Amino acid sequence: MRSAYVVGVGMTKFEKPGRRDWDYPEMARMAAQAALDDAGVPYDAVEQAAVGFVYADSTSGERALYELGLTGLPVQNVNNNCSSGSTALFNARQAVAGGFAECALALGFERMKRGSLPDSIFADLTVPAGRMLEMSKAMYPDSPPDAPMALILFGNAGREHMERYGTTLEQFAAVAVKNHQHSTNNPYAQFQDAYTAEEVLAPPFFYGPLTKLQCSPTSDGAGAAVIASAEFVERHGLQAQAVEIAAQSMVTDMASTFDSDSAISLVGSGLSARAAADVYEQAGVGPEDVDVIELHDCFAPNELITYEALGLCEEGEAGRLIDEGVVDYGGKWVVNPSGGLISKGHPLGATGLAQCAELNWQLRGRAEARQVDGARVALQHNIGLGGAAVVTIYKAPV
Repeated sequence: MRSAYVVGVGMTKFEKPGRRDWDYPEMARMAAQAALDDAGVPYDAVEQAAVGFVYADSTSGERALYELGLTGLPVQNVNNNCSSGSTALFNARQAVAGGFAECALALGFERMKRGSLPDSIFADLTVPAGRMLEMSKAMYPDSPPDAPMALILFGNAGREHMERYGTTLEQFAAVAVKNHQHSTNNPYAQFQDAYTAEEVLAPPFFYGPLTKLQCSPTSDGAGAAVIASAEFVERHGLQAQAVEIAAQSMVTDMASTFDSDSAISLVGSGLSARAAADVYEQAGVGPEDVDVIELHDCFAPNELITYEALGLCEEGEAGRLIDEGVVDYGGKWVVNPSGGLISKGHPLGATGLAQCAELNWQLRGRAEARQVDGARVALQHNIGLGGAAVVTIYKAPV
């Protein structure tokens, strides 16, 4: 495996569905062209592309790339639920690291509908995460029968964390307060408003501990990254902006997802923990070496659950991290400086590439008002139920 580097990133502003009159080819072109411009390379330098999305037809990746040119390059269409964007990044990095391309493009986009996500768009097919939903409802029989699947799964995981470890509503709310505050400095974020804990906890509660401001919205948007080999970096003089993908791991569901009798396991904590352990070993670093983190806070409880899965603290201690400010500016780590999914937005196929863009800006010192001082090592965590977790370690340009 060769070293692989991110040499250019780009994204659109994330928008509320329907706010802009655009379709996925336009948003994909905007993000991909921004990444190419950032790298300073033409589209015909790209030898392979991986394109992540959920709500689009099977060859939408090719159609999106028509906007950049018709070069005949191989295109992989990737659908891994909410981790589709980071899966596209995983595939592009593999193409470069495996020696199959000197330059590859990872692209993710989504054009969504307003309101809660449907459990499935194929009424006559098995729901991929249906087994998880059935088990979660069996653990919590009072789960509302007609609520959206994601709300039940993550709401029950939050309930379990409270029951096991004494986590409080106020600690979940503090996650949302932090991330909404961070988004006020992010011009790409769907929301840019700050809220108090009292505002976050204001009724109605959608389910369990979850209020509206603790839930990620549906969104439109796109993100992209250009991945290159060391030889390509040197040939094009990109050393000053080449962020190394020092390690990357994708883990899909294991027996423990279902055998642990845990609502927390059902939302992927075990996958995240194993992927995190993999990347720490690959990169030769530990969580203590990481400076800035973008993680999958689709619901506020999942951010706390993920602190533990990533090894930022022992199991059950996540509430302490948020209480003590360990995961904010001035603390050990800055988590979700972009505003996270809760406030930046969550266009499913684009989320992993938006995380990648944010962390690359951080490591290149280009995050402006969001900049984490002295950031040299970054960690990205992206998960899609049914299920795959992708964790990536980045190192700043030398």
